[in-house]
Amino acid sequence: MTDNWTAIAMAFVALFLVGGIISFLKQGLKKGAVLLAALAALATTAAVLWW
Repeated sequence: MTDNWTAIAMAFVALFLVGGIISFLKQGLKKGAVLLAALAALATTAAVLWW
């Protein structure tokens, strides 16, 4: 287990945003899903760089 909790937190944020993307797509909110996809990509990048 790593001691880098920031990277773990960012990974969980990214997973939470992916769930939001799925929810937004089911509701037909494509612009919101695109925004969440961009934020999820940023959170994933932050998690990888912090690791």
